Amino acid sequence: MISVSRLALVVSAGLALTACSTLPSVLPGSGKKADAPSAAAPAALKAPVAPVKTAGPQFSDLKPGQWPQEISDVAVDPSIRFGVLPNGMRYAIRKNATPPGQAALRLWFDAGSLMEADDQQGLAHFLEHMAFNGSKNVPEGEMVKILERRGLAFGADTNASTSFDETVYTLDLPKTDDPTVDDAMMLFREAAGELTIDPAAVDRERGVVLSEERTRDSPGYRVFKQGFAFNLQGQRPPQRLPIGTTDVISTAPAQRIRDFYQAWYRPENAVFVAVGDFDLGAMEAKIKARFGDWKGQGEPGKRPDLGAVAQRGLTAKVIVEPGSAESVQIGWAQAPDLRVETKALDNESMIEALGMAVLNRRLQALARGATPPFISAGALRNDQYHAVQINGLFAQVTPGGWKTALQTLDQEQRRLVQFGVRQDELDREIAALRSGYTAAAAGEATQRTPSLAGQIVGTLGDREVVTSPSQNLAAYLAVTKDLKAETVSAAVRALFAGQGPLIVLPTPTAIEGGEATVTAAYVESTKTPVTPPAAPATTLWPYAVIGATGKVVEQKDVADLDTVFVRFENGVRLTVKPTKFRDDQILVKARIGNGLLDLPRTGQSPLWSASSMIEGGLKQITAQDMEQVLTGKVWNAGLGVEDDAFVLSGRTRPEDLATELQVLTAYASEAGWRPEAFNRIKTYYGTIHDQLERTNGGVVGRDLAGLMHPNDGRWTFPSRQDIAAGSIDQLKAVVGGPLSTGQIEIVVVGDTTVDKAVAAVAETFGALPVRTGAPAPDEAKQIGFPAPSKTPVIRTHKGRADQGLLFMAWKTDDLFSDLQRSRNTQVLAQVMQLRLTDELREKQGATYSPSVSATHNATFAGWGYIGLSVEVPPEKIDQVAASVRKIAADLRDKPVSADELERAKLPRIDQLEKARETNEYWLGALSGAQTDPRLLDATRSVIAGLQRVSAADVQKAARTFLADDKSWTFEVKPEGK
Repeated sequence: MISVSRLALVVSAGLALTACSTLPSVLPGSGKKADAPSAAAPAALKAPVAPVKTAGPQFSDLKPGQWPQEISDVAVDPSIRFGVLPNGMRYAIRKNATPPGQAALRLWFDAGSLMEADDQQGLAHFLEHMAFNGSKNVPEGEMVKILERRGLAFGADTNASTSFDETVYTLDLPKTDDPTVDDAMMLFREAAGELTIDPAAVDRERGVVLSEERTRDSPGYRVFKQGFAFNLQGQRPPQRLPIGTTDVISTAPAQRIRDFYQAWYRPENAVFVAVGDFDLGAMEAKIKARFGDWKGQGEPGKRPDLGAVAQRGLTAKVIVEPGSAESVQIGWAQAPDLRVETKALDNESMIEALGMAVLNRRLQALARGATPPFISAGALRNDQYHAVQINGLFAQVTPGGWKTALQTLDQEQRRLVQFGVRQDELDREIAALRSGYTAAAAGEATQRTPSLAGQIVGTLGDREVVTSPSQNLAAYLAVTKDLKAETVSAAVRALFAGQGPLIVLPTPTAIEGGEATVTAAYVESTKTPVTPPAAPATTLWPYAVIGATGKVVEQKDVADLDTVFVRFENGVRLTVKPTKFRDDQILVKARIGNGLLDLPRTGQSPLWSASSMIEGGLKQITAQDMEQVLTGKVWNAGLGVEDDAFVLSGRTRPEDLATELQVLTAYASEAGWRPEAFNRIKTYYGTIHDQLERTNGGVVGRDLAGLMHPNDGRWTFPSRQDIAAGSIDQLKAVVGGPLSTGQIEIVVVGDTTVDKAVAAVAETFGALPVRTGAPAPDEAKQIGFPAPSKTPVIRTHKGRADQGLLFMAWKTDDLFSDLQRSRNTQVLAQVMQLRLTDELREKQGATYSPSVSATHNATFAGWGYIGLSVEVPPEKIDQVAASVRKIAADLRDKPVSADELERAKLPRIDQLEKARETNEYWLGALSGAQTDPRLLDATRSVIAGLQRVSAADVQKAARTFLADDKSWTFEVKPEGK
């Protein structure tokens, strides 16, 4: 599998349902069947002939138990051991010690919602839930507890997902000792063939699955469903959405779930994947011993017919969905590509990907123009679960701007088809992708275990061959050597053939004339001639030299943390931590000024538009030209804000560290502040309130932070009026001053040395003029917390009548008021999470995923809280709140059991131990440490502090903070409830 090329050309519009994780985003315009015939299309636009693909082995050529590499000419990654058991179950195992002592196990089934009968819609996903609810050798409710005792957290380390065509069970093990591995494999074996699917347990789980269905139903999801059905007209996938139907979820008997289980959870449909720090021979022996006796029960399921691609010419679908964003998609439908991966297929796909990359670049340039025709746009090549291949373009548009966007997309597509790509455009995209392949190959030895397991699983459904980054790089270099624009132009033209064009137009308000108006606009556009694309002007990088190289005046080792503190003559502080967690990866963070402390408490913060600063480029060069002149470099830039600093951050590799620091330094001293970029963000936010008010989660995202920080504009969401009146000058006034005058702290973590990091910073941030900065005003440090109240704060949404949400908070304290007490409170929150999950999910079946967390601020004195969030039907909010208070009272009155304490502590400790083997953890942990050494002490002591938390400590924390009269409650209900 040439992984980068696959990612470059396949943008999935699909979705999967997971037991414990969030729904992946979907493309604009993916969705449903037209309600009425579209206007007639001109004959010239009807049903172009789809391209003929090169010959090669097909999916159907693979025999049961056969790996794709056995019939492919693509060489497989030699570090992976593949095998198949006599019962047909395949396995792939690989030794990997990044991070050391850990493992990632996956159990994959070639079965999803597509395999459901009419009366089973949603039961593939329901079955995934039942895998955690009792088996022959593990009583209901014990599976997750077994894993928690081994240090796995439900959701973070224990997970599952159900898609249209696959189901995946996930266990990330914090240790690879025999007891942990044996327990994990035992539980996988139970899920594979020993589930009880008890009727009473099924009934208890119905509410949980229905809660998940409510949580996922949003304007965007409803747009997806309609667009998906339109693009796959008459085919099976839109008729088998993984969540299913509420009728089936509510009423299906346990036997119907068991029927699906026996038909599809069979060894010949399963693959076991294990990657980690273990002996390959020992792991292979465990697989054979554990799964060798597994046999399918009953008759195997029959693979469904996904249906033929509908024969259509120009056809449009307008989807009117209040609260949705307005967008446009044009696509051409072709027969699905069912070839097993071969070298010829990889070459074909890469060439097509490069052509689409050129088109993407052109669309991006238009979006960044002075009068952009859309907010953003892109080109995609989209496989829809082996039912259809859809290639096309999409754009997010300004309200009412669909016609301009549609016609621009049409003309850019025709420009590409008529005139092809220029050689300079192709060379640029080749260089850009080559840098990604090269960086991946350089980091091959330190690929992380979960990522490797995910890569193997990601090849299974598409019958791809697993290859290494170095193999991918070699294949890429061979494909692109002497590659000519004419070759790419011919390949990309073929992508815009097939059935169509199919136009999907989601909008929050109706379009007069509907589909006929949209079709007429498209036909009108096709009559406009297109001209060849213009060659870009030559641009130089103007920030290669910042100033005179800075001088180091102080250097100090923090030996126990393998960290060095440096101070330059101009006052810039540098913190360097060289690591070997990831070869060829360096993370950079520039903390400047005082962050939120620099903002006034009164008035609305303009930080909602902060991303426009990066998109606005630099004073001497635009963002578009930056990307051109720095093609082939690995760099990026982002702007964020923390409580005590504005943050410019980036990710790079050793050879491009200087470039990364030049970019961040330029943004700190000479941001471009271009109004075009601001206006794009402002336009996007113009309808954000309409979108947020349609779901309970959207209302929480809009209002909760402001309510939790009373009368403080730094945390409030901008009103419609604030957005309409917003300007680039407001943002510049708030951010520009601190960035250009504030004191600077640089944190560099990753694959570098202290000397190299010091030298690179000396030539960039160290070369800036002296910055005195200014301390934050005292009033900025004042921060409030909502007063406890028996009467909840209530907000309403305009979504479904059965969608509600409960949020409760208890004020605690800041991190440093009592460091050990903050750890005690964290464990208390974890215990509450366990109890809420047991009571609300397992016993009451009231909700999908209750959440509890503890926050202790390190900047604002006295600020911290325990917060919980529960999605629940509005009529059950009072019942759930009563259950929460009962749990809180029990925690105050009785000490927790030793078992419950360990199940709360161990996953948190193991998560920290895993995190400490990443550059990301240390980038955060070391931020601000030069000016506040308490942060270093907190980092040093965190694991020991959690380990020493006792049952008495948890009870004391509950008595201190969890009194009923200390709680603050926020509820979101439907309008009229």
